[in-house]
Amino acid sequence: MDSTQVAIVALAIGIGIGGGLATLVLFALRARDHARVQASLELPDGTRSVLQGMDEVAVVVDASLQIVAASAPAELFGMHEGQSLPGDELRGVVRAARRDGAPETESLRLRRGAEPRLVSARASVITPRLTLIVIRDMTERERLDEMRRDFVSNTSHELKTPVGAVMLLAEAIDSAADDPDQVRHFAGRLTAEVTRLSQLTTRIMNLSRLQAADDLTELRDVSVDEVVAAAVESQAVAAEAAGIVIMRGGARGAYVRGDVQVLTEAVGNLVANAIAYSPSGAQVGVGVKADADTVEIAVTDRGIGIPESEQQRVFERFYRADQARSRRTGGTGLGLSIVKHAVQRHGGEVDLWSRPGRGSTFTVRLAAIEPPADVRDARAARKAKAKAKSKKKKQARAQAQAEGETA
Repeated sequence: MDSTQVAIVALAIGIGIGGGLATLVLFALRARDHARVQASLELPDGTRSVLQGMDEVAVVVDASLQIVAASAPAELFGMHEGQSLPGDELRGVVRAARRDGAPETESLRLRRGAEPRLVSARASVITPRLTLIVIRDMTERERLDEMRRDFVSNTSHELKTPVGAVMLLAEAIDSAADDPDQVRHFAGRLTAEVTRLSQLTTRIMNLSRLQAADDLTELRDVSVDEVVAAAVESQAVAAEAAGIVIMRGGARGAYVRGDVQVLTEAVGNLVANAIAYSPSGAQVGVGVKADADTVEIAVTDRGIGIPESEQQRVFERFYRADQARSRRTGGTGLGLSIVKHAVQRHGGEVDLWSRPGRGSTFTVRLAAIEPPADVRDARAARKAKAKAKSKKKKQARAQAQAEGETA
């Protein structure tokens, strides 16, 4: 083998050895990078910024279930960076996602402070050692679904009574076709049941509207005097028939922000309730108290009162403290529930004081506002006129006194 061939063979061997070494070095670098990723707890770029901008509860945990990053709302559920992920069920969701290598979603209960909340938790693996958990609070949706089911169930039950009565009375009228007196008797009862059915459906619709998520649309500056006067007037016939006297007292000229029709119906329901549960010849009082911040509308009766054990339930839909009296007066059991929701939709509250045998007082509290500019101007003009009139009278008396002394 001459020198040229030896050189070529040496070159080939060198190239082979160099390529092998380069391959080994590249493989080692890749293995090192892979091991670094496997052991790394660094968040992917932009993850922390995304978490800071989220309105939902979201945290990133490492393989030991320590929280390495969290959104602001996560603190409400006791999740803080550097602490262990709370909740055995939630930790189980994370372990399942890491075991299966796929996102895992589960509904469970977590505590927000002292209150247990229904949440939907979704865990997703974002790096070999990090897992993202997003938690959505489903408590309000659960409450609304339960409320809807109860409302449909209660409404169906309440509608059966008047509908069944109408059917029976229609059959009775048909059977008594040859007896005019019986026909008139049954027709009168039929009219009463139809009226009751109409009131029930109207109140169901009003309550559904108040419980809807939509905001009140007919908002304006409302005169409390206007609300009270309209509410009392709407119950004037019922009060006269029951021998009840409605007394109006308290502050005048107060204003609130709200829907005048909804507020009038709420106060009217309180007055109607007071009339229904008061003995004949009694008085029902409607009083207003106002300061710079709050307006209170109190409706007081001297009726049968409500036992303390039932006072928390009187605002429930279809609840009646006195079933027999409610049937006699045609009550639907929705009036006070409408009051509660109407006041809450206006950002207010309604309280109850009651003692059996002494009567009850329902107090509505709403935020007070300044009267409209034209009302303020009119008040100022009346004050100025009254002041000028008083000054004129004083001048006239002084002049008369001076003339008497001269004489």
